[in-house]
Amino acid sequence: MNETLTTADGRPVLRIERRLAHSPEKVWRAVTEPEHLSRWYPFRAAELDLRLGGKIRFDDGAGTTLDAVVTELDPPRLFAFSTRAPAEMTRESDDLIRFELTPEGTGCLLVFTHIFDDRYAAASYASGWQVCLDALEAVVDDRPVEPGFPVAAMHDRYVEKFGLNGGVYSDTADGWVVRFERQLTQPAERVWALLAGEGGTAAGAGGAVPPAFTNDRVPAGAVTSAKEPELLEYAWESGGNTAGRVRWELTNGTGHGARLVLTQTGPGELTAERHTALTAWKRRITRLAEELRDLPRA
Repeated sequence: MNETLTTADGRPVLRIERRLAHSPEKVWRAVTEPEHLSRWYPFRAAELDLRLGGKIRFDDGAGTTLDAVVTELDPPRLFAFSTRAPAEMTRESDDLIRFELTPEGTGCLLVFTHIFDDRYAAASYASGWQVCLDALEAVVDDRPVEPGFPVAAMHDRYVEKFGLNGGVYSDTADGWVVRFERQLTQPAERVWALLAGEGGTAAGAGGAVPPAFTNDRVPAGAVTSAKEPELLEYAWESGGNTAGRVRWELTNGTGHGARLVLTQTGPGELTAERHTALTAWKRRITRLAEELRDLPRA
């Protein structure tokens, strides 16, 4: 099994290889026939017109449908389709899902590819597809498919493997900004409660910052803005004076968890503090991810 994350035409490309002990013809049926596909794919295939340009409709059984169009077809070697998210989910372009089967001895090599837009969702996608491909293997093995969910540890291993745990900085007219974005494995309410501590409520504007929202290298001043469980912003200090702002934002993400965006601003005369911020916040967010892994699955 081999997983990689690359970029093509500015879009992330997740590629997973699996060697299966079955012929391409048998695996082909599992990925193109609705009764088999529905046993392991995240959505039930309610409709599948197996021809170039043919329509596919997936249904999660809870009122959400997903439309797709067949974009490549070469039985029993290649099957690909583009998916369009439901109307309530806005995104710039469609995802592409691709299955390529190559004979290897008495079995075959499956190369699964997912092209999408949200790079920081890659760990959620990779861990989710691993669970699905385990189920696919059970289908072609004629074994019962056991319900499964991606575990937080698997997700965070992909965060590390794909280099999604680092921050970036940019220069602005007023100085600089350090920015981290990370998909977390728990919803915003649980993340907030963990950060805010006992009682789960952070101080309002002018109050003290709960320690878990800070790190040991960036001295915290007073809270400047707070909205539970979405936002906490506070001043950070250098030499006893306000130097910039630290801002925690939690929004809906992928994989049933919150998306964290953390930024720290600073003035041009303190450019050396950028490296301090990058190192300290990476360590703090990594520790937060570890703490979230210890919580029960939401």
